[in-house]
Amino acid sequence: MSRPPRTARAHGPPPWFGRRWHGERPPWWPQNEEWPPRGRWHGPSRRFAARLALTALAVLLLIDLALALVASLIARALGIVALDARTVLVLAAALVLFVLGVSVLGRGLRRAGAPLADLAAAIDRVAEGEYTTRVSVRGPREIRRLVAAFNEMVERLATADERRRRLLADVTHELRTPLAVVQGQLEGTLDGVYPPDAEHLRAILDETRHMARIIEDLRTLSLAESGALTLSRETVTLGDVVDDALDAYRMRAETGGVCLAGDVPPDLPPIDADPTRLRQVLENLLANALRYTPRGGRVDVTAMREGTAMVAIAVRDTGRGMGPQELARAFERFARSDDPRGTGLGLAIARGLVRAHGGEIAISSEGEGRGTTVRSTWPVAR
Repeated sequence: MSRPPRTARAHGPPPWFGRRWHGERPPWWPQNEEWPPRGRWHGPSRRFAARLALTALAVLLLIDLALALVASLIARALGIVALDARTVLVLAAALVLFVLGVSVLGRGLRRAGAPLADLAAAIDRVAEGEYTTRVSVRGPREIRRLVAAFNEMVERLATADERRRRLLADVTHELRTPLAVVQGQLEGTLDGVYPPDAEHLRAILDETRHMARIIEDLRTLSLAESGALTLSRETVTLGDVVDDALDAYRMRAETGGVCLAGDVPPDLPPIDADPTRLRQVLENLLANALRYTPRGGRVDVTAMREGTAMVAIAVRDTGRGMGPQELARAFERFARSDDPRGTGLGLAIARGLVRAHGGEIAISSEGEGRGTTVRSTWPVAR
């Protein structure tokens, strides 16, 4: 009877799984996983498993030694065997080793048990919502790593909870006024105080659009700050995006008597960015610059190389400028001046989007009446 042909394995590694691969990735290793692996049996986890196995072996040896001592003493007491001086010395030495081993093992268990007990108590407090809970980092190396990871996790939970509370407070605060306006207009219309004509309906529509813009801006800002914003990154020619942004605001600049210009060198390398979000940042900065630049002023958008890995974009205006206190709060939510125009979220959103791309943004001003400059950096496409 002939042996049936061997078939290829549908899953798992091939028969040479035991072979040690040095440097290069084995042909059967998944393409979406890193090599060499850093799984549960590699690195610190492997060392922890080895230490645990050695501890278990030491415990078994101590138990065997204790049983041997007890058996020897019982046999001596019953007269089954006679113990000479050498045997007595061996048993005494074994007893000393047993006591030392128990003390060392007990000390190790106490070192590991105390921080684990603290960690268990801290987990209960975090489950009840106490995000200020922290555990002292002590004990063996693996326990310290576990405690440090727990503290970092609680820190992130506290940050997320603070963002949630701040978002709810911001939404409540900013939507209160437009909702009151809409409610007053509708009640006045129903009571006959205001006629239901196009003028009053247009005012209600403007307030609803304002609320929708606030909600969308807060959503974008929250996603950017939490790192959950999805970016469709691609190789972007900066000059094209800057030209599109300038064209969108050119008519507004001409109406306000402001000169709007851009300067992007043709040899500037392309950047790695989401073109939609990049244009959103530029439009937010241009809107702010035009809002605070008086007639006869100018707004310039310039770009330049920043080292070997970044490209800098600067939006400069000749507007009213900013004082030290305004500069310190410029990127905070709803940090706007006495001018009621705008939502006060433009710079905060710009910072969130720039940082989501791996860049940085900064604002500067030489003082009131001397204009403002907002400078952001973007990564060069590889």
